[in-house]
Amino acid sequence: MPHSAETQGLSIPTPAVFGLCLLVALILYGIGGRIQFKGTTTPGEISSYSCGEDLPGGKLQIDEGMFFIFCAYFLIFDILAFVMVTSLGRPGVLPAVYAAIALCAIHLLYSLRRAN
Repeated sequence: MPHSAETQGLSIPTPAVFGLCLLVALILYGIGGRIQFKGTTTPGEISSYSCGEDLPGGKLQIDEGMFFIFCAYFLIFDILAFVMVTSLGRPGVLPAVYAAIALCAIHLLYSLRRAN
């Protein structure tokens, strides 16, 4: 049975390919470690705040209410985009109804945000 051009290739075992890739990666990692820029460390860099700036006085307050409102905005727009994209092939009333409901929800969230 004659071999086709596709089956007449070099057959290398999978562990050997993995080992070769690992060896090349380790060599590149070692070379990168030797030629990297070694800067000086300032006292601000090793402080607890990662950017080297001092934290403002007092405890950092996070407004959970605003966080959840923005999460709701994200979900509304995400689902609205999904409904609109998946309904392009089948136009009808459902995407328009969902868009109207989403706009009502956005208006309600906006009015709740303004009340706070």
